[in-house]
Amino acid sequence: MTRSDSLVLFGATGDLARKKLFSALYRLTARGRLNLPVVVVALSDWDNERFRAHARDAIGATVSEPDPDVVDALCDRLSLVTGDYADASTFEHLQRELQRVGASFPTFYLAIPPSLFPTVIEGLAAEGLQTESRIVVEKPFGRDLASAVELNAVLHRHVAESDIYRIDHYLGKESVEDLLVFRFANSFLEPIWNRNYISSVQVTMSEEFGVEGRGSFYESVGALRDVVQNHLLQVIALLAMEPPVSPDANALRDEKVKVLRAMRPLDATSVVRGQYAGYLDEPGVAPDSEVETYVACRFD
Repeated sequence: MTRSDSLVLFGATGDLARKKLFSALYRLTARGRLNLPVVVVALSDWDNERFRAHARDAIGATVSEPDPDVVDALCDRLSLVTGDYADASTFEHLQRELQRVGASFPTFYLAIPPSLFPTVIEGLAAEGLQTESRIVVEKPFGRDLASAVELNAVLHRHVAESDIYRIDHYLGKESVEDLLVFRFANSFLEPIWNRNYISSVQVTMSEEFGVEGRGSFYESVGALRDVVQNHLLQVIALLAMEPPVSPDANALRDEKVKVLRAMRPLDATSVVRGQYAGYLDEPGVAPDSEVETYVACRFD
């Protein structure tokens, strides 16, 4: 398989990039695993220096005592392409930048709202940028089943399935990755981790930060779509699944699917939706918004 020679990050000034992606890029750089140019695409009037300052701030806020030399090495690899994703000139500029840095097989990482995925894919295709590349699509994958099917159709029109990666960054958390070992390699817990000894499991996702600065995004998503139908259902599947027959990804997926198929569909009597005080004051939020920022569900 051809190895990517560059990374293109869409949504580089967004919340996910600030809280997760720049710290990940920092750690890859520290381990000597990021030896390629990183081109970032964003709707802003910044220049390279201002964006690099933004990246430094993000790393400083998410990494304990970052090494200045590593930060410098990462920032030296960053270059910024500005423009509207709906504007063809943005992708023309991106093509010129990829040529400048000598990239011929980029990985495009879409850390953007799902409504923008088709726009970016079509923009890349208009310049032929998707033909020799990989596409990484962050959750949530569409807004509902219909939009997910439509997004899949757009992707498959332009990109081979083998070059598409659909990811949920929450599954990279160490505590989540350790669940299978905690369950199946623990001789004390494994024999009693079943319905004969456990009547219920409560999963709580509590964060120290709110919706600050993400009002317009949250208006189109809400807590159910933002964290329940991806992050938390994945965790529930890991907690309830049977041991996979092999370490293969397909075997793991099959056991997760069995859990989800065994669940009763949610109805209104099994869901409590709420909205924290102050949400309506956020920029981009409708004054009469009923979007939930708190949700509790019961799955049977």
